[in-house]
Amino acid sequence: MNIQEDKVRLDKWLWAARFFKTRRMATDAINGGKVHLNGQRTKPGKEIGIGSRLHISKDQYTWDVVVTAVSAQRRPAKEAAMLYEETPESRGKRAAEVARRRAEKDLGMQPEHRPSKKDRRLIHRFKRER
Repeated sequence: MNIQEDKVRLDKWLWAARFFKTRRMATDAINGGKVHLNGQRTKPGKEIGIGSRLHISKDQYTWDVVVTAVSAQRRPAKEAAMLYEETPESRGKRAAEVARRRAEKDLGMQPEHRPSKKDRRLIHRFKRER
């Protein structure tokens, strides 16, 4: 595994650690305030090293991680997972969120199917009559 011992740009590390599919998506997340370095907002070009603490928000999930290695190359997922250590609290919160979403899905909170053309006409007729 090609792991460097120095510092690397934050957006490049997030991409290499597979939190984001592209560096552009990582940059947009950093600029949008979805990534915090050591508890503060940061810029994509900020260099991070081993021991840096990151708070990453993506979709409905959040990660609190400590950087354990730096790499500027995108590697397989198993190697990318060795670039950071997730805190137990973060892992627990994310597991609870996954369980909550599964429970919502099981309770039927999601529609079973899309409305047909006939159903849409009925919906529109109902809305117009109100």
